Amino acid sequence: MRLSRYFLPILKEAPSDAQIVSHQLMLRAGLIKQEAAGIYAWLPLGLRVLRKIEQIVREEQVRAGAVELLMPTLQLADLWRESGRYDAYGPEMLRITDRHERELLYGPTNEEMITDIFRGFVKSYKSLPLNLFHIQWKFRDERRPRFGVMRGREFLMKDAYSFDIDEASARVAYNRMFTAYLNTFARMGLKAVPMRADTGPIGGDLSHEFIVLAETGESEVFCDRQLVEMPAPGDDFSPEAVQAVFDQRTALYAATEEMHDAAAFETQTAEVDRLTARGIEVGHIFYFGTKYSAPMKAKVAGPDGVDTEVHMGSYGVGVSRLLGAIIEASHDENGIIWPDAVAPFDVVVINLRANDEAVSAACEDAVVRLEAAGKDVLYDDTDERPGGKFATADLIGVPWQLTIGPKGLADGVVELKRRATGEKLSVSLDDALAKLTA
Repeated sequence: MRLSRYFLPILKEAPSDAQIVSHQLMLRAGLIKQEAAGIYAWLPLGLRVLRKIEQIVREEQVRAGAVELLMPTLQLADLWRESGRYDAYGPEMLRITDRHERELLYGPTNEEMITDIFRGFVKSYKSLPLNLFHIQWKFRDERRPRFGVMRGREFLMKDAYSFDIDEASARVAYNRMFTAYLNTFARMGLKAVPMRADTGPIGGDLSHEFIVLAETGESEVFCDRQLVEMPAPGDDFSPEAVQAVFDQRTALYAATEEMHDAAAFETQTAEVDRLTARGIEVGHIFYFGTKYSAPMKAKVAGPDGVDTEVHMGSYGVGVSRLLGAIIEASHDENGIIWPDAVAPFDVVVINLRANDEAVSAACEDAVVRLEAAGKDVLYDDTDERPGGKFATADLIGVPWQLTIGPKGLADGVVELKRRATGEKLSVSLDDALAKLTA
């Protein structure tokens, strides 16, 4: 992609109402544009990152056995009346009446709709276990939307819903998603700690938030340092394996500010392992038994032929929110530092003299060879001054910068810079490409 033909509206300064680092950098780097309070247009660079995050989430859901579908954003109010949540949910729900006076709502979540889909098609325990997920835009009318995509009104979310014949098998489903979430966030370069959470308006008696540690996080969290250092659990989703993952992680203390018990923290955690930090919620999972299946009559015939209300759970990931969380956890004074897996481009090729035929030919050669190797390349072929090009490359956070200029080319070298560390290498173009494509 040639930068001269790309749409990348860089801002020298963030608007004054952008209070946190991720919001400031997303605006400055041309990832988003605010259209209304808590509602954003996703510009090309931001959309590339959003799609990469979305794909990682999708792949890990499928790996854990979930099946993708897509539900509409508008839902019938009558479904929510069946579950008893229509009046209880509160002003965050955007209620709509269409031209035929039908009452609708812009979905903030999908427990009712997925239960309706399930009860219409699944009649036997032989179709269980089942986990259905989708990745969809949602709307919650926050009283005070702020912090950019961290607390917006319109947001992209992955929500999954499990259906099981009894509590024991439902808890296996819960543990599978618990494990899948740890794998998901690790692939994005994040250290996510599961913490026992309040079930809130979703309901149920078992819930965990997944918190990413970041100095600029929205709330204070307390946990055993060992939880941060644990590697991703891997792809064994057998009941025994996921139970072991759940037991290992929940045996150690971890709590948000609202759930924190100072005495328990001191009793359960060695002093050297007590970690107090700031955190950002990026995922939330729930087991709520028959909370929705009972009032909505979602039943299957059991092995004995008797109709049984299914046990359910729901599992959310804030896909658009994750961009903000990643930036909060990975940035410096010069801009964003994207982890490789979610970066909008793998490498930016910087042409220091666009009107020099030899330099341009070398840049074109590098771009062709990198793209042939499967790399996403941004080619800065603009006539901007070198300092401006370097500043832009640092701001947008592409993991590698390959700089080609007349002086270096005459000496047979180019400069390769790793954005995360700032390390620079002067090597031949062939060696630079070999390193980038290894």
